Amino acid sequence: MATFFMFGKYTPEGLKGMSTDRTNKIKSIVEKFGGKMKSMHAILGDNDLVFVVDFPGNNEAIKASVAVTKATGIAFSTSPAVTVDEFDKLMGDI
Repeated sequence: MATFFMFGKYTPEGLKGMSTDRTNKIKSIVEKFGGKMKSMHAILGDNDLVFVVDFPGNNEAIKASVAVTKATGIAFSTSPAVTVDEFDKLMGDI
């Protein structure tokens, strides 16, 4: 499994549907595409939400990102991530 950050920005449509039920729906969509929700955060700044999610690969992450956007009206962008320790190991032979 690979780790991805899903950054969400509320749209006017997305603001209307805020609820615990929608949060649970997002978790279900992530699981449908083989993902595991590690954490969900509301944040301040350029984005309103950030989710840390594990997916089997890029294809599943892309599908889930689009499916969550379509289901919620929240605009999501999804990026792969590695820990700093993993990054240091990757860069060790460069």
